[in-house]
Amino acid sequence: MSPVKAAPFDPPALAARFESAGRTAGFRTERYGEIAGCPLFALTKRTPGPRPRIYLSAGMHGHEPAPPLALLDMLEAGVFDDRAVWFLCPLLNPTGLTRGTRENTSGLDLNRDYLDRRAPETRAHAAWLERQPPFDLTLCVHEDWESTGYYLYELNPNNRPSFAEPMLAAVRMCCPIDEATTIDGRVIAATGIIRPIDDPLMRETWPEAIYLRAHHTTLSYTLESPSAFPLAQRIAAQRAAIETAITVLTKPTG
Repeated sequence: MSPVKAAPFDPPALAARFESAGRTAGFRTERYGEIAGCPLFALTKRTPGPRPRIYLSAGMHGHEPAPPLALLDMLEAGVFDDRAVWFLCPLLNPTGLTRGTRENTSGLDLNRDYLDRRAPETRAHAAWLERQPPFDLTLCVHEDWESTGYYLYELNPNNRPSFAEPMLAAVRMCCPIDEATTIDGRVIAATGIIRPIDDPLMRETWPEAIYLRAHHTTLSYTLESPSAFPLAQRIAAQRAAIETAITVLTKPTG
């Protein structure tokens, strides 16, 4: 079990807020399971016409409150508009959020479970993902209790134009970038940017991002805000990164 705990959430109440805000913003709620009385659900907005498909997730670790709150803030503010087709999974680990712990109630780190899928949450989520079309961009929103600033992971196997630098430039306006040369045991590719081994066959366990890389996308970012900073600052940092990625992906060309 992780020794770090955060203030617990009320996941059913938070899920209700997401569903209400989603209806107002034109989203559909797709319930794909339930755990401990809380729905496992996605919010989808299938905007007509040719639009990029963007997937966002949060709430994977229950001691990381800024990610789901950032997505709720953006949903209520109307950020997820008609520029894209949207797929949001904002509360992936309700029992962890209830307890304020990284793991679920069975002691499993869901973000290491997307290969074996031992947890019912992971199995249900992967089954829902298998029914979705490919995504043009995936953003997995997280926090780090040990970092001294914001950073991100990039999985970009086809060497598509990177969004990493624009995202970090936007974050710098409200939050420092982690200046460490090694983060989470990995040598950085550039300040605040980690580009890990992204071949799924070379990974013994699969985080959500590796599963997405294997089956659903060719451009994926895991966004890490520093948990030691004030909550409002972390939410602002996540919003800055996410909104920049959306803008870069959806801006007109030619």
